[in-house]
Amino acid sequence: MSYRFSTRTGWDVGESGYAAAIREAKAAGRELVDLTVSNPTVCGFDYDEEAVLAPLARREALTYDPDPRGMRFAREAVAGYYGDHGADVDPDSVVLTTSTSEGYGYLFRLLCDAGDEVLVAQPSYPLFDFLADLEDVRLKPYPLFYDYGWWIDFAELEGRIGPRTKAIVVVHPNNPTGHATGVAERGRLEEICARRGLALIVDEVFLDYPVEEDVRLRSFAVGPHPALTFVLSGMSKIAGLPQMKVGWIVGLGPEGDRGPAMGRLEVVADTFLSMNAPMQWALPVWLAGRQWIQKQIRDRVRGNLLTTAGGGAEVLRLDAGWSAILRLPQRLGEEDVAGRLLREAGVVVHPGSFYGISEAGRVVVSLLGPAGEFAEGISRIKRVTKWNHASY
Repeated sequence: MSYRFSTRTGWDVGESGYAAAIREAKAAGRELVDLTVSNPTVCGFDYDEEAVLAPLARREALTYDPDPRGMRFAREAVAGYYGDHGADVDPDSVVLTTSTSEGYGYLFRLLCDAGDEVLVAQPSYPLFDFLADLEDVRLKPYPLFYDYGWWIDFAELEGRIGPRTKAIVVVHPNNPTGHATGVAERGRLEEICARRGLALIVDEVFLDYPVEEDVRLRSFAVGPHPALTFVLSGMSKIAGLPQMKVGWIVGLGPEGDRGPAMGRLEVVADTFLSMNAPMQWALPVWLAGRQWIQKQIRDRVRGNLLTTAGGGAEVLRLDAGWSAILRLPQRLGEEDVAGRLLREAGVVVHPGSFYGISEAGRVVVSLLGPAGEFAEGISRIKRVTKWNHASY
């Protein structure tokens, strides 16, 4: 008799046909150009090894001094980061986590009972589905639509709020669309949450990566906060250090809601005590040195975006981040476009469906890869698809 596992982990864990095709192409010795690589540590950036590794050897880390929210000096460093963004954040409103994923888990536990609902934008990263399953939370998508830029469909969003809806998730800027929530959109989101008694969860991991120079995105940590708001971020993107597993939650909003929320969140954090001491001691140093890697990443993204110009290629407009959605000719929409690019061009991309994009002929690429490799991949795509404006 086979063992009966939890229904919350009842995922299809088999290999997809596309993943199998990539594996088989590599095994056959094909030279592939991978335009999905989004791990900055393998993209050829110049890390200051001494600055990154030295603070991990602090002698103070040998002493176990647990604090549910994280050591005070580390939380002060996070508050200082938001100070650089023009926000006045109280270190006592910060809870350190090992990742934004863990932060979501904490917040789903804080806000939701089993079967409660959270609204999440679509397109979005598929990680949310797994996080919600593990916490017995139901996700309901609200659409982003494209019209010379991405916009929140507020009519659809409000129509999907039900009696069991507890929170709205906003990824600012969004992955993979690169949509940054504008001032008017933010105001409307906050008004809806305040009126309907919902929490606003804002993921800002890509906040420091606007596409245009001299543009500075406004953090949701900047007040005022008419609704209970939680801002998440971490070192994975801010300092290009996904392997260091450092993230946080900032709790904001009316004190009558924020105070009880932070008290409960502290108990959740105390139950796990997941942030280890060496990372906390290193956090202020990494935050202080973040500009070194951020400039390299922004320059790479902007340069790779320029590579896509011309030849009829269309990249859907993005405000920030390091992903882009390519719109390919409609004549290719009746077949598996990503599969065709793999077979005929030797290029690996993400199918749009991976992010919940329903329109035909959409694929997602990472703008983080080395310039030469990225240019070669785009050149191959253009040759296969023979992009031209008349085909859209």
